[in-house]
Amino acid sequence: MKSIKEKIKDEIKAGNRGKIVLPLDFGIKYGVENTKKSLLRLTNEGFLERLARGIYLYPERDELLGVLYPDIETIAEEIALRDNARIIPTGIQALNLLGLSTQVPLNAVFLTDGSPRTINIGKRKIKFKKASPKNLAAKGRLSGLAIQALKEIGKEKVSQDEIIKIKEQLKKEEPENLYHDMKLAPSWIADIFGDLLQYYYE
Repeated sequence: MKSIKEKIKDEIKAGNRGKIVLPLDFGIKYGVENTKKSLLRLTNEGFLERLARGIYLYPERDELLGVLYPDIETIAEEIALRDNARIIPTGIQALNLLGLSTQVPLNAVFLTDGSPRTINIGKRKIKFKKASPKNLAAKGRLSGLAIQALKEIGKEKVSQDEIIKIKEQLKKEEPENLYHDMKLAPSWIADIFGDLLQYYYE
């Protein structure tokens, strides 16, 4: 008869490498403590890679590069899921996700309504920064990213080319989300959203 550890291992192996593994994936079926102990043993055996407390990786490995980690946003979203928290990327991370920067930040910063903390993932860091509910109240993913990206650039530094690129991205957003989220943004960003809403209703 297989142990709980072996059963969990078989279930993980049935999925793709590169998958993030959380205790809650198995806690209901096998019990929280049994799951935690099994994941710890599988990590000690080298089957799993521990990314952070309660976050594991079924690693994909490259002969030259070693462990291939998932992108930072995927890891951050899994941590937020575990903690039942909301997050939104800021700074260079937001610019990158909107296609306004090719720079991949070593330190990715996310606003959250969960616990503030910094988590090391290989050579990179994920920083969760406590934010007011207003900063996390955006309904649209793209409009929320646009607000953070424009804040990062700044009113005096944003170029017309950047505004055009952001508007092109925001055309994929639902108009009702834009209308809702423009009320959360500084007035100069709200004006950009307003220009786009005119495009919808002309």
